[in-house]
Amino acid sequence: MSLSDDWRGWVIYQIYPRSFADSNGDGVGDLPGVMAHLDHVASLGVDAVWLSPFFPSPMKDFGYDVADYCGVDPLFGTLADFDALIARAHGLGLKVIIDQVYCHTSDQHAWFAESRADRTNARADWYVWADAKPDGTPPSNWQSVFGGPAWTWDARRGQYYLHNFLAEQPQLNLDLPVVQDALLAVARFWLDRGVDGFRLDALTFAPHDPALTDNPPAPPGPRSRPFDFQLKLHNQSQPGIVPFVERIRAVTDRYGGRFTVAEVAGDNAVEEQRTLTRGSGRLDTAYGFDFLYAPHLTPKLVAAALGQWPGAPGEGWPAWAFSNHDAPRAVSRWAPESDRAAMAALNLLLLVSLRGTVFLYQGEELGLPQAEVPFDRLVDPEAIANWPKTLGRDGARTPMPWRDAAPWGGFSTVEPWLPVDARHLPLAVAVQETDPQSTLALTRRLVALRRSRPALQTGALRMITDAPDVLVAFERGTGEDRLLCVFNPTGMAVDWVPGPGWTTIESVNDDSGPVLGPYAARILSREGSTSPA
Repeated sequence: MSLSDDWRGWVIYQIYPRSFADSNGDGVGDLPGVMAHLDHVASLGVDAVWLSPFFPSPMKDFGYDVADYCGVDPLFGTLADFDALIARAHGLGLKVIIDQVYCHTSDQHAWFAESRADRTNARADWYVWADAKPDGTPPSNWQSVFGGPAWTWDARRGQYYLHNFLAEQPQLNLDLPVVQDALLAVARFWLDRGVDGFRLDALTFAPHDPALTDNPPAPPGPRSRPFDFQLKLHNQSQPGIVPFVERIRAVTDRYGGRFTVAEVAGDNAVEEQRTLTRGSGRLDTAYGFDFLYAPHLTPKLVAAALGQWPGAPGEGWPAWAFSNHDAPRAVSRWAPESDRAAMAALNLLLLVSLRGTVFLYQGEELGLPQAEVPFDRLVDPEAIANWPKTLGRDGARTPMPWRDAAPWGGFSTVEPWLPVDARHLPLAVAVQETDPQSTLALTRRLVALRRSRPALQTGALRMITDAPDVLVAFERGTGEDRLLCVFNPTGMAVDWVPGPGWTTIESVNDDSGPVLGPYAARILSREGSTSPA
């Protein structure tokens, strides 16, 4: 059996361990650093923590190139540190969800070392190998997310191997049952250690077309990478993903009350999210990139994203994130610097109002803008390769500011792996703790509001179509709990008066008059509506 339906209304706090807190003075965050600050996370009122990878890795992609699925990289600590973190989190009432990277490993993984040795060893087929075309070119035209062909020649085997990301991230052959068995054993290893669920990274890249059919060209549109020139019909989103997902769910169900969420990208992400979460034998939820790379927050964007999940029987359940370790922070995408604090407040109220499980990225509770990282400090391979066309991921991964007066924001006692943006220091946790009007105080209040109103946790959602077209407006409701949620994501004031019977119960950037000011938002309750708070 899955978790109770409570998980549908969860707020999950994402921690990127490299950048959360450094406990041993090496400039890199670690698991003891995370554990030392779990009180802060619990104080937000969130339900769970998602930990980005902490496994042994050569760190070519900062942990998403796993060299050992069942260990902790010494950079982050030990298995004993992880066990202590789990115990501390559970003591604070926090669930712990960890990343699982099942579509590829590091090229330093023992499985790949054996697989590449020759074509006859026990793991020869554990990765995707293929002969060159007669002219020596790669087996297909597939392109890597990070640029260039998705194939690298290996002289040991005299074949190409597939990698949808870096060449150092060879693709596992998920069509092979023995590979699935090995990955499910990994899942059981962590479940036995007490984890409460998994975030499944880049899951739709896991299976591939065994015929290695070329991808067709994509229609004209924005393109910054060769990857964008193709429709990913054959190296992504193959039918074999569904039986594997059902096997994952069967394992987690044996442990009871475990949570599963998939990251789903691609040209048909919403349909795939629905497929992977349909019924009771697949994943609990999945999230896409509707908001994560959107350059502007608009009513059209919100209506389109939410409208894809109308609540039909057997449809599955969505999840939402505005920012994470892969995307530029939303406040910097959606508002000018002068309006950052106001947009941060609106974003928080919108996020907790959405129908679906929601993710809050570390620093989002402080209203952190995207950090500025000079070219000579970049470490993200995608950012370096595409400079200056893409912002890259480093600006969302800079150290968490704990204290404004301490060197490097209290993150470490030495120069961190990424620089601390000076604009982050006045927004440090210690500064905001003493300010009842801070973004941090607002986060705690809004998470508490979501937890107190069934309508916000699991209620139905109906878009309001007669509001001014610059506003985002929808109703949430379940049982007798009825709420009206209205947001002005623009820098202009907008005339708006609710219908009779509505009373404001929460607002940001607003004086509750007949005008919604710039970046103002309100949650209103219908007269006669009840709240368990």
